[in-house]
Amino acid sequence: MILETFPVGALQCNCTIVGDEATSEAMVIDPGDNIPQILALLARYGLTLKQIVVTHAHIDHVGGAVQLKKATGAPVLLNENDLPLLKMMDMQAGWLGVAPPEVAPPDMSAEEGMVVGIANHSAHVLHTPGHTQGSICLHFAKEKLLVAGDTLFAGSIGRTDLPGGNSRQILRSIHDRLLPLADETRVIPGHGPQTTIGEERESNPFLQPGVRL
Repeated sequence: MILETFPVGALQCNCTIVGDEATSEAMVIDPGDNIPQILALLARYGLTLKQIVVTHAHIDHVGGAVQLKKATGAPVLLNENDLPLLKMMDMQAGWLGVAPPEVAPPDMSAEEGMVVGIANHSAHVLHTPGHTQGSICLHFAKEKLLVAGDTLFAGSIGRTDLPGGNSRQILRSIHDRLLPLADETRVIPGHGPQTTIGEERESNPFLQPGVRL
């Protein structure tokens, strides 16, 4: 398995490339920016991009998806509950003081339970609303890997004060959908360092008994 995670864009969103040496196929998760860098990494490994998955429709995660699709022909998957955020892209860009990127509706909605990814490295979509209404995580069960978007961070959780956010909902999503995963499951969050489900269960201050947001 080829696994590359690196920060892109002004907000340092974690973009992840998952590739397979045997088939030379790849998927890209959260291509928020720096598309030339993503294309260069795919070329370095000799990978053909088959799928683009966006964990939610904030500008720092979805901003480069259309550009990457145009360069590779790979379809874009995004949960349809975040379509209202795509329509707000000019506003999102205004929050950051940047030019709005080109966006478009996804080719397919990434729904709960859907299998995504490439043949030898597939993931199940976990719908985890709270940071946004369409937030998803990707669980690669065989690899004991979770790509968590902005739902769960090392020592924190996603903010809920932007349109579509809901603090009770994100806690419910984490407790119901993520914490049942094995403690050794590695977590790649949408920003910052990697962690594990066990570490967050044990020490994340937002996930301790009695916490209410």
